[in-house]
Amino acid sequence: MNRASLLMEYFQVLGRALGPSHWWPAKSSFEVCLGAVLTQNTNWSNASTAIEALRERELLSPERLDALPEAELATLIRPAGYFRVKAARIKALLTFLRLEAEFDLTRLAQQPVEELRSKLLTVKGIGQETADSILLYAFKFPVFVVDTYTARIMHRHAFVPEDVGYTELQELFTANLPRDPDLFNEYHALLVRVGKNWCKKSSPLCSGCPLQAYVP
Repeated sequence: MNRASLLMEYFQVLGRALGPSHWWPAKSSFEVCLGAVLTQNTNWSNASTAIEALRERELLSPERLDALPEAELATLIRPAGYFRVKAARIKALLTFLRLEAEFDLTRLAQQPVEELRSKLLTVKGIGQETADSILLYAFKFPVFVVDTYTARIMHRHAFVPEDVGYTELQELFTANLPRDPDLFNEYHALLVRVGKNWCKKSSPLCSGCPLQAYVP
């Protein structure tokens, strides 16, 4: 079986076993952008708690957060961890959104995806995974998001070497799957669920994993 067929079979097997993931849980494109920064180096539960703290204070708009002092923002997002670093990164992202589109995210979605990706990567604190999460989940571009879970699963299933780079790993999916943002959305979410529940870093729990039959 070639790579394209096998990757699609993985997706179908995971979908049947785990059901829909319903990612990304956000009420606006801006909230997705915010969550992409807040979830860096933490789990979604902590990031979500920080977002809810902002929602309770009616601060979930780029204009209001841009006007909020950075120190106050840091205090509010403390549950997400690294709160001072993330506050600075959010402020940098807000400056980008203001200068690039006057906070109108629909204008950003009209730009060519590679052009917008390059611009996002110039924002301090926005790396490839965060930029691609924004492109896929906020703007619905067909950009496959990869992370440590993806790398671990694909290495253990002999698709890529252990030291695979981000671009090479991403290309594995984009070159072998239809460029469909809904497919990319759900596939990434399913791999994260496998990584969290079975394909753990130090002690993989292959027994019961939906992909157990495919381990070399």
